[in-house]
Amino acid sequence: MNEGIREERPAEELTDLGLPELLLLDRTKELGEKDVLYHFALEELLCRHVGEGGAPLCHLWRHPKGFVMGLRDSRLPGAAEASAWLEGEGYSAVVRNSGGAAVPLDPGVVNVSLILPKRRAGEIDFRDDFERMYLLLAETLKETGCRVEKGEILGAYCPGDFDLSIGGRKFCGIAQRRQAHAYVVQAFVIVEGSGTEMARLARGFYDRAAAGREGLGHPEVTEGSMASLQELTGLGAGEPAGRGAERFTEAVKRVVRARQTPEGMAAAAARFRLPEAADVREMAAELRRRYGIAQ
Repeated sequence: MNEGIREERPAEELTDLGLPELLLLDRTKELGEKDVLYHFALEELLCRHVGEGGAPLCHLWRHPKGFVMGLRDSRLPGAAEASAWLEGEGYSAVVRNSGGAAVPLDPGVVNVSLILPKRRAGEIDFRDDFERMYLLLAETLKETGCRVEKGEILGAYCPGDFDLSIGGRKFCGIAQRRQAHAYVVQAFVIVEGSGTEMARLARGFYDRAAAGREGLGHPEVTEGSMASLQELTGLGAGEPAGRGAERFTEAVKRVVRARQTPEGMAAAAARFRLPEAADVREMAAELRRRYGIAQ
């Protein structure tokens, strides 16, 4: 399957994913930002705007070398030392304000976020929202000929009921961040590279963060649990680095565009506002103060 994801797909075969009219915000080629928290700060502001009536979004992004911890990870006894080790290895190590556990990022990982308004006041059903992301990604990957399964994969990092896997190895995890009037469903998708290497890095973090203590409830990561789509489907195999990530990104965009209408896009575009970089950095500083690792 080295040809990757084929572009031809009859419109009538597309299933209804229940997605609203989404604008696409593709930032996957913007790899110059070193602070991985910048992306989460941007989504925090975008989510706030969506909650105020702004256009719902599908945000796609990558980061050159990051390590994103969950809140529980940040409370492990050796978290500060483990974070310092990562920083010494050149990683931007941060704590995110959404659910889930630690996730390594590099240019082979494409992050897909759905930023949506809450449907009704008081309505909270995160499983429906996770299901929406699962359906989007499963539809995106249909052309690989591989079946995408959901369900926790033992030994994977950032484990959960909505681990996405092929052949028993996880390539994607899903988390969520909720605000008063909108929410973000975030997926990391390992498209290129070695899942084993990424699992080894996550395990190295937990070995240090646990500080030799047992029974802390952190993920017990095993190296055979993770794989990239390149390893699982051949996507981008034999091509220059980055081509698989580009193919996957374009496939996601095609699925979203199949559900857009000219009228809906015109109305959504009129309601879209991209935050200024200075405002994003201010929010990143606030998130770092609020969710930083306890010393």
